[in-house]
Amino acid sequence: MSGRPVPWEWAWGATGMTRDAGRRGGVDEQAVLLVAGLADLAVSTLGSAVGTVRQLLRRADAAELAAEAEQDLRARGRLALDRYTAVPPAHLEVLARHARSRQAADDV
Repeated sequence: MSGRPVPWEWAWGATGMTRDAGRRGGVDEQAVLLVAGLADLAVSTLGSAVGTVRQLLRRADAAELAAEAEQDLRARGRLALDRYTAVPPAHLEVLARHARSRQAADDV
């Protein structure tokens, strides 16, 4: 490397491995570090998920687990659709009903 330090270089300080003080990378460098961190997280998460799937496939009751997982996914899907597709009542309609009920109460 050149004699010019880069933001991702580490230096040994009095307390161990620390980031060089006073150095801040540019926006491009920060974006690269962020993307690299996200990619590393995604790869490690995917590796853990693959290991879990392998363990599940080795089980004797894999068919029952798959059926339960399917039921759970359907229930989650139903809840998600209900949460995001439920249309709240129209505000003016609610006000009109309220006014109509007050008017009916006053007429009695």
